[in-house]
Amino acid sequence: MLFSRRIEHCQVCGTPVEHKVPADDNRERAVCPSCGHIHYVNPLNVVGTLPVWGEQVLLCKRNIEPRKGFWTLPAGFMELGETTDEGAARETDEEAGARIQLQGLYSVLNVVTAGQVHFFYRARLLDTDFAPGPETMEARLFHEHEIPWADLAFRTVRMTLERYFEDRKRGQFDVYCADLR
Repeated sequence: MLFSRRIEHCQVCGTPVEHKVPADDNRERAVCPSCGHIHYVNPLNVVGTLPVWGEQVLLCKRNIEPRKGFWTLPAGFMELGETTDEGAARETDEEAGARIQLQGLYSVLNVVTAGQVHFFYRARLLDTDFAPGPETMEARLFHEHEIPWADLAFRTVRMTLERYFEDRKRGQFDVYCADLR
């Protein structure tokens, strides 16, 4: 089943909307019968980093739902007015208090059932002085053999980490794209 965020009232005037296919469109949308505004519900962008210190990667233990108490890469929803790389750097600071140097886009994962696209950037940690924000219980470095694989919060995090360790062994990092349905 596809993810949907169903709109019930017009965000412009508050009138209950009708769900129909507008003229010159091919999908059902929430259309206001009063002011005519058409509401488009599109995927949300999640942006984050895969921060590295030598042979270790930085993970954050979530202090919020969903998946509170599970480990993740520092990431969150992109904000209006920022680029994907700016959002990834901001989220890394907010989640882990980590100072980084971005090293390029690493993974693009379409999470179709959640209505999201996850963008992860490789990043080099500038130091190991972390200051986790309120959404993080703990920020910590892990060697590959120490990763709490059974306690990772999201499939996109697992996929990104698995690909990273494979790429590190081959000595070449390409952009990884995948669809999760």
